Amino acid sequence: MDKFVTSMASLRIISGCIEILAAIIMLRLGQVDKALVVNSMLAFVGPLVLITTTTIGLMGIADKLSWDKIVWIGCGVFCLLFGILKK
Repeated sequence: MDKFVTSMASLRIISGCIEILAAIIMLRLGQVDKALVVNSMLAFVGPLVLITTTTIGLMGIADKLSWDKIVWIGCGVFCLLFGILKK
């Protein structure tokens, strides 16, 4: 199996496990204010995983893409993050 695909899938599995663990912690805490704190911490995990998996994927296909396409993909990821993280 391709090492880039394995790395991307592994990161997504780890990210999913973190999400499930956070949900369990929220249930155990049983208070909205504490659950909100846990949820806020997850706000950092999602974009980090997105950037990392996209970077790994781009490294895997970099030899097949022109620099123009790589720049456009980077701009797209930036726009996604800007839209997600903008207050």
